[in-house]
Amino acid sequence: MPVIAMMFDFDDTLLPDSTSALLQEYGLDPTEFWNVRAKALVDQGYDPPLAYLNLLLQDVGIGKPLGELTNDKLKAFGTSLDDRWFSGLPQFFDDLRSQVAQYRDVSIEFYIISGGLQSVIEGSRHVQKHFSGVYGCQLGEDAETGRVSTIKRCVTFTEKTRFVFEINKGIPPADAATQPHLVNQSVAAVERRVPFRRMIYVGDGYTDIPCFSLIEKEGGYSFAVFESGKTSAKQAFQRFLQTRRVRSMHHPEYGQDTELGSILRAVVESMCADIVVRSGQALQ
Repeated sequence: MPVIAMMFDFDDTLLPDSTSALLQEYGLDPTEFWNVRAKALVDQGYDPPLAYLNLLLQDVGIGKPLGELTNDKLKAFGTSLDDRWFSGLPQFFDDLRSQVAQYRDVSIEFYIISGGLQSVIEGSRHVQKHFSGVYGCQLGEDAETGRVSTIKRCVTFTEKTRFVFEINKGIPPADAATQPHLVNQSVAAVERRVPFRRMIYVGDGYTDIPCFSLIEKEGGYSFAVFESGKTSAKQAFQRFLQTRRVRSMHHPEYGQDTELGSILRAVVESMCADIVVRSGQALQ
């Protein structure tokens, strides 16, 4: 069955930054965390994702701001963010499934590829209902205390493309988690589960540029989102559109009558039509 894969960054793409919300929940100042503490580590040569993950772990423990933080607590926090998702969500996912259902033997799947905390993301009921896979940073727990204590997986800028290839080749997330080298196995283009031309990527920042570029180069579609309060239109234009890394840029609004929502629906319709033409299918 032909599959269309729509991939999203999480923070500032589907909802406001979840890690900043987590910090606020525990009484930490996000501005000080990102602009002072994390920046100091980046200035020392740390990769940005490793910088913030190490800082989080430094704040875990008895008498520290994050206290006895566990992955279960992170998931519970993720559930609390469901009412903060951007406009048009989660109805958008149901709309696209209904749209694709008009075509025989075609399906659409949704994925999250994020440098945020996977446990927070997986705590969302919207994610549990609508997404086929989540790829994010993971924290390991101490065997005695149960609290998070180690970095289990760090998703850096180019690491995101690894997960695009896993989706492209049809490697289930559970298999890739314990066999990370599966993605390196040679798979002929005609045998890959989701061709790049049937991929759509939506993201908001510099960490998404490798995915933007890869998918655009291989015939898929990439779109950038930005909030005017955080990124000016001129800055967004210079980052993404002027360099031809994305097709277009939009506010993160996913309703039927919004720019982004209508364009994504149109792209999915175009992909379905292409599948029909290539296979000689007809509508249901």
